[in-house]
Amino acid sequence: MKTLYTAEALATGDGRNGHARTTDGKVDVALSVPSEMGGNGEGTNPEQLFAAGYAACFHSALRLVGKQDGANIDDSAVGAKVGIGPNDAGGFQLAVTLEVSLPHLTRDEAQTLADKAHQVCPYSNATRGNIDVEVLVAED
Repeated sequence: MKTLYTAEALATGDGRNGHARTTDGKVDVALSVPSEMGGNGEGTNPEQLFAAGYAACFHSALRLVGKQDGANIDDSAVGAKVGIGPNDAGGFQLAVTLEVSLPHLTRDEAQTLADKAHQVCPYSNATRGNIDVEVLVAED
């Protein structure tokens, strides 16, 4: 693979109750365990950051394939839900639901574009076969 860009970040402190910062300073966040997992929930957490990144990346892929197909992708949006829970090996695992909104397309047209985007998106390619990812087309 020819690398086009590399993001770099450092996590410090007490892991999920620590701090994360990119080397360029554009992301600089306090981290805390969500209250649902026994933490104080005052800071952000890795799942929120992953959800934001996946939503943005998938939306970019969706807009790319939409433009290639000549589809009306105006007012499009992608939401991501990232869940975390225990796995059967004593660790933890993620599960993702992507919610795609393409209000100017039929449900079938929107699903076709969402499926194409799922093949293009780097996050989808990285997670495929590793975690459950469900792609849903919103009822607009």
